[in-house]
Amino acid sequence: MNKLGFVITTLLVALAIFASTLFVVDQRQFGVLYSFGQIKEVITEPGLRFKLPQPFQNVVFLDRRVLTLDSPETGSIQTAEKKNLVVDWLVKWRIADPKQFIRNNSGGTSIQTAEARLTSVVQDALNSEVTKRTVKDVLSTDRDKIMQGVQQRLIDDAKTFGIEIVDVRIKRVDFPPSVADSVYQRMKSERQQVANELRSTGSAEGEKIRADADRQRDVLIAEAYRDAQKIKGEGDAKASALYADAFGRDAQFAQFYRSLDAYKASFNKKSDVVVVDPSSDFFKAMRGSGPAASTKK
Repeated sequence: MNKLGFVITTLLVALAIFASTLFVVDQRQFGVLYSFGQIKEVITEPGLRFKLPQPFQNVVFLDRRVLTLDSPETGSIQTAEKKNLVVDWLVKWRIADPKQFIRNNSGGTSIQTAEARLTSVVQDALNSEVTKRTVKDVLSTDRDKIMQGVQQRLIDDAKTFGIEIVDVRIKRVDFPPSVADSVYQRMKSERQQVANELRSTGSAEGEKIRADADRQRDVLIAEAYRDAQKIKGEGDAKASALYADAFGRDAQFAQFYRSLDAYKASFNKKSDVVVVDPSSDFFKAMRGSGPAASTKK
């Protein structure tokens, strides 16, 4: 029984030692093989690998993917006209030379330590690019040039770190909070002034349009009244001509028609009362004579 236990224990120890000699390099990683604390080999190809068991050899893995470094909470940067700006940026980078990366990272493999050193370099390069430009240049015209300048400077410095700079981007450019309020108020005042000018211009144009419309309306009404009076005058003239022609043919009818007009004018309301002598000439047309009068009686 003791012999069987010894054999099983020996096999387990041998298996553990054998397992410690195997390691797998992922395609997203570099494998750095150390031998007695010294870098022996950098493995770039993925797959299953062998090594001596510890403490003779050990493996450290480094991320080979493109990493993103965001700007930390930093102070403002002065422009050429001595105005402060807060610039947020990001840097895309990756490890290009694992040996160089480890040597220049104080012999360590910490990504955070490398990013802290890279942040300092980025901030210095950004300060150099911004301080020689105006606010307008930074906000609009020279933004791409600033990113290109920072990237070019980082490419040279990053080689000593064993890393590669893939891209540099400026995410946001803004005034510090202490300045932003005053700038906002000034911009608001300028916009308010422009708005007031537009309103006054619009009001003047509106008055001009209304005055022109009123003038055109008065002209149209006057022309319509003129045309109406002209047509009415022509109608009255034709009516007068017809009446004159009709009255000229029969004088008795003309006298009778005028009498009817007089009656109509005198009795145009039910409440009208006229007291006259029935034998007066006013009722001559009503009395009539001959067959018409006899029929009426």
